[in-house]
Amino acid sequence: MTDASSYTPPKVWTWDAESGGTWASINRPVAGPTHDKELPVGRHPLQLYSLATPNGVKVTVMLEELLALGHTGAEYDAHLIEIGKGDQFGSGFVGVNPNSKIPALMDHSTEKPTRVFESGAILLYLADKFDALLPTDPAMRAECLSWLFWQMGSAPYLGGGFGHFYKYAPEKFEYPIDRFAMEVKRQLDVLDRHLASSQYMCGDDYTIADIAIWPWYGALVSNTVYEAAEFLSTHEYKNLNRWTQQIAGREAVKRGRMVNRTWGPPEEQLHERHDASDFQLRTQDKLEPAA
Repeated sequence: MTDASSYTPPKVWTWDAESGGTWASINRPVAGPTHDKELPVGRHPLQLYSLATPNGVKVTVMLEELLALGHTGAEYDAHLIEIGKGDQFGSGFVGVNPNSKIPALMDHSTEKPTRVFESGAILLYLADKFDALLPTDPAMRAECLSWLFWQMGSAPYLGGGFGHFYKYAPEKFEYPIDRFAMEVKRQLDVLDRHLASSQYMCGDDYTIADIAIWPWYGALVSNTVYEAAEFLSTHEYKNLNRWTQQIAGREAVKRGRMVNRTWGPPEEQLHERHDASDFQLRTQDKLEPAA
């Protein structure tokens, strides 16, 4: 790779498939399917196609929280999409999400099956569908949606920015790491200051704003993504740490973060979820990491 200090952008950019680091095999400058593959369909109206990355965890936590509230219509099948193997480029998945990113949801309870993609859109769709976890007061609804979209706009600086250059890039360069570390620290400070006077992101009520933000920023401060807690001194953010631990203790959150998870301790993995009993009846083949 050319030294960063001497790199001059070419007049016309061309794709170097070998330059992307850890995720080079799934990054490409074109859209559309690479192969034909139909998606499986389970017995529940809600069909989720996902992986337990932070964006995927948002949706499985949301569904488990809805079920905990008694919304039986939120029963779902969660099918594993292994992005490292390119499952997201199968024709069936692209038909649900033309952007080829997890998670993607199909709702078969509507007259014509409804596709929903982008994690924030799925949270909002489910909140409206079940009239739950989203304030009805106009001012508080606006507050909640503001934080939801804050997360959607901010997380790329954490994941694709800091996370990539600090953890996954084939070479480490000071400028991008410093630039994105500064921005992530600013974001952490935004959250910490807000949570100094608020139990949850929208006052005393737990909402889709918390469900959206926790898998990213809660994971960062608890050192379960990028192994960067010490580097970023995340212990400094006392209010954010309090909120992180509070949400982590919720039973629905514990279940939701297990779904479509294929790494970590076996007891924290449930590769696919098709029934609530799957959490108690995990078989050994579900616990073993995918080949």
